[in-house]
Amino acid sequence: MKKVLLLIIAINTFVFQTYAQEMKMDRIEAAKENYRALFGGEALTGGGNDPEMMDILQKFIFGEVFQTGHLDIKTREMITCVSLTAMQTLPQLKAHIGAALNVGVTPIEVRELIYLCAPFIGFPKTLNALSVANDVFSERGIALPLEKQGMVSENNRAEKGLEIQQPLYGDVLKDAFKDIPNGLGDEMARYLTEYCFGDIYTRGGFDLPTKELLIYALLTTIEADSQLRSHTVSNIQLGNDKAVLASVVIQALPYIGFPPALKALRIISEMKTSDTIVEKQKVRISRIVVDAARLDEYNQYLKEEIEASMELEPGVLTLYATADKAHPNHITILEIYANEDAYQSHIKTSHFLKYKKGTLDMVQELELIDTMPLIEGLKIK
Repeated sequence: MKKVLLLIIAINTFVFQTYAQEMKMDRIEAAKENYRALFGGEALTGGGNDPEMMDILQKFIFGEVFQTGHLDIKTREMITCVSLTAMQTLPQLKAHIGAALNVGVTPIEVRELIYLCAPFIGFPKTLNALSVANDVFSERGIALPLEKQGMVSENNRAEKGLEIQQPLYGDVLKDAFKDIPNGLGDEMARYLTEYCFGDIYTRGGFDLPTKELLIYALLTTIEADSQLRSHTVSNIQLGNDKAVLASVVIQALPYIGFPPALKALRIISEMKTSDTIVEKQKVRISRIVVDAARLDEYNQYLKEEIEASMELEPGVLTLYATADKAHPNHITILEIYANEDAYQSHIKTSHFLKYKKGTLDMVQELELIDTMPLIEGLKIK
C-alpha cells in the first residue's frame, strides 16, 4: 500500500511539474467556452434528469482537463474519439465526432483515426465506429464514400510497411513472435508488417507523429501496458516528448477513468532516456566535392532525394545540406537517422538509389564522417 501511495505521489508531482501554467481561466468560464466551441450549445444549464452529474462532468472535462497540457482543441477531440471508439461507447462517440468536425477535424481525419484503431481493437468494433461516423456525415450532407487514402498495392505493402516499422521498432516486434510453434510466428510478423504498418500506417489523413500520438491514446484506453512501453519509445523518437504523452493520457482520463490513466502515466514517468532509441541515433557528416560544371544537375538530384527521404522515411530525422560560399561545389550534409536500422533502410530506398546512381559520375570527392553527439537526442528546432 505504501508503494502505491508513493507511486501516486510521484506521478502527481510529475504531472503538476510538467503542466503547471502561469494562468488558467476560471473552470466554469472555461467549461462554457469549450463546450460552446465543441457542441454549439450551453454548458452548466442545470437541466436534464441528472443535472448534478452533468455539472461535475462538464466542469471537470471542459473546465479543467481541457486546460491541462499543451494540446490544441482539435487534437483533444481526436484523442477523445479514439478512446470512445476503443471503448465502443457509440452514443458518446457520435456526439464527439460532431464536436470534432465543429473544431476543424476534417471528415477524412475522422475516418482515418477510426481506421487506425482496426489493428488494435479488431474489425467489428472498427465497423461499428465507422457506421456512427457515416451517420454523422450523412446528417451533415457530407458525400459518401469519402476520398480514398490507401497508399499501397498488393506488390509493395510489405515493403512500404517495413519502411515505417523498421526505423521505429527494429526487430523487437518480430522477435516477440519467434517462439510461436510451427512457423506461425513468422506469419504473425508478416501480418504486422503488411497489414498494420503497410495497409494502415501508410494511409493519408495525417502524419506519422499524429498517428502514433492517437495510438498512444488507444493503447492507454485498452490498458495494453507492454505495447505502451514500445510506443513511448516510438513517440519520443518522432518528437512527441514525455510531456506531450502525459497530456494525451490526461485528455483520455475523464473517459477511461483513473486506473488505466495512472498505469500509463507510471510508464511515462519510469521511462528513462537510456530506454529509448533516441540515444542510438546515427549522426554523420558527408563532405562532397561536385563537378562544378554539373552543379545545378547535382543539386536537383540532391533536392529530390532529401525531400523524398524527409517526407517518406520516419527514421530520417535530418538531412541538412549546405554549400561553401566561396566554393559552391563543396557540399556538406548533416545526416541524422533514428538508429542504424533507419540508415540501412534509407540507403535501400528507390529515391536514394536514384540519387546515388544519377550523381555517381558528378561526385569528385566523398568523405563520410561518423560522429558522436555531445548531447544525446537533442532536437534541431
